[in-house]
Amino acid sequence: MRLLVLGGIRSGKSEVAEALVAGAGAVRYVATARESTSDAGWAARIAAHRQRRPGSWATEEVGDSPERLAELLTGAKAEDAILVDDLGNWLTAVYDGGGDLSDAPIAALADAVRSCGAGLLVLVGPEVGLGVLPATEAGRAFADASGLLNQRVAAACDGVALVVAGEVSWLRGGDLVQHAGAREAAAAAEPAAARTPEPEPFVFDAAGAGAVLSTADGGDTLSFSPGMELPLPDESTAHEAAERLLTLRLNGAGLGGLVPVVRFAGGVQGRPDPRPFQQPRVLVLRGDRTGGFAAGDSAEAADRRLDEVVEGTGTLAMLAASAGASVQAIDCPSAGPAELHDALDDTGVDAALTLGWRLADAAANEGVDLLVLGACGAGSDAAAAAIVAVLTGAEPAALLGRVVDASGFVDDAAWIRKIGAIRDARHRIRSRSREPHVMLSMLGGGDIAVATGVVLGAASRRLPLMVDGPVAIAAALVARDYGAQTRHWLLMPDHGDNPTVKLAADVLGAAPLLSLRLALGEGATALAALPMVNTALTIAAATPVRAPEAPADAAADDGLSEQERIEVEIQRVVADSPTAEMPYVKPSWED
Repeated sequence: MRLLVLGGIRSGKSEVAEALVAGAGAVRYVATARESTSDAGWAARIAAHRQRRPGSWATEEVGDSPERLAELLTGAKAEDAILVDDLGNWLTAVYDGGGDLSDAPIAALADAVRSCGAGLLVLVGPEVGLGVLPATEAGRAFADASGLLNQRVAAACDGVALVVAGEVSWLRGGDLVQHAGAREAAAAAEPAAARTPEPEPFVFDAAGAGAVLSTADGGDTLSFSPGMELPLPDESTAHEAAERLLTLRLNGAGLGGLVPVVRFAGGVQGRPDPRPFQQPRVLVLRGDRTGGFAAGDSAEAADRRLDEVVEGTGTLAMLAASAGASVQAIDCPSAGPAELHDALDDTGVDAALTLGWRLADAAANEGVDLLVLGACGAGSDAAAAAIVAVLTGAEPAALLGRVVDASGFVDDAAWIRKIGAIRDARHRIRSRSREPHVMLSMLGGGDIAVATGVVLGAASRRLPLMVDGPVAIAAALVARDYGAQTRHWLLMPDHGDNPTVKLAADVLGAAPLLSLRLALGEGATALAALPMVNTALTIAAATPVRAPEAPADAAADDGLSEQERIEVEIQRVVADSPTAEMPYVKPSWED
């Protein structure tokens, strides 16, 4: 767990941070201040901090070597508890030591915090942005750098607290810890035999190679209700990632339509130079239906597609291998005819949501940095169209695409039966609630319920999600009613010209990046686009920044009017053009 404690001078931030690690036993205290023999007041502050530390704590002094802080964090072990006090002194040591005055040391430290393997890491930072603007250039530079440092480290932490007058306000992650020191003090006073052990990460027993998971593997059922508080991507780093592209030494006009990819990755990764996704995972959901929703679809065809996923054959498996993605197959609960009665009961919905949540949670624990949702169930397109039609008021006939049978021919009779079943189902539930749990029970079925749990779980673990088909987009629409933050973690490579996906994506504000119009099954478009997404991120991260160039004759421009400056600049551009020295060739019509 990584925590950042911010506060002003004498706010009590150090005492709060010390209380957070008090119950951890052996603590490594990393002191970042540089000692001074000429400043008695500063020496007294350092002495007070030393006197307050327990004798069992090991102290690491990095004031004279600030670069050691990142090395200590990246080399930490799971049993370590580390307290860093404070980031302001570290920043001062970096700048006063004649080191790199760019943003590079800040980005490197944020990366070290993000990759720190310590069981508990608490960092203390000064909040200098609440006072007046410093009068000196050095003061303003430090305030700007300190604010940027706090943003970067906060994005890499699980929880952020602000301390004012000794009072703690958790800006994020307050559910991870109680009031500073309260939990530790209670644990210390409680007999060891009576203490409740910390919950261990959930592990799927059947998650080996070639295994197919189901709701039976989801463990104890969790509870879901609207109004969930979920995190948001870092909007400031997303903006900085897009702005940074303007400073790169790129050939041509830039990344064009892939700029939103860099912006999205900057927000979900919490860094202005986002990296390519290294460990993507595809979750392939199979949930069949009976009744009119499944008209023209074959359960045998769904079985075959799921078998291909498990065996590593077929289109989806080949695309996953090409993109370097792992694949997990999930057999979701089957659903009854929604035109006659509810597709799932409440217990089935809870179990499916729990399974989806734990799939995302387990993926995050295993280091997965991107999820892709795929689906192959019979009748899933009709169920997704029904949900989108009910939640948006659209006409089902305008949402459901053509039905293509196993031989590749369009089956208009099956399409008519599907539309009739959707209209009958919508009529059956016309007077019932549109609450998300009820929607999944009435129309969704097992695969859409599991997908909804995946969307919620991914957002809770700050895990981005690529969606490209009707099951995933319908689940995202339902998940929005559980927690509105979920839509900000979605990346849509292409809607494939599917009317259900196009409408729901428009409602969610998920703009497609491409227009490939692939029809290879849900999840295939995302996997086909993933290498291009990673290429854009590689270019954005690896391309050097342009060095500012001052014109040699800048002094000659002094005293010119604005219009004269524009004319001079145009002349420079023309002079620098590759065609400036080309000889004039007389065209034939001038003869």
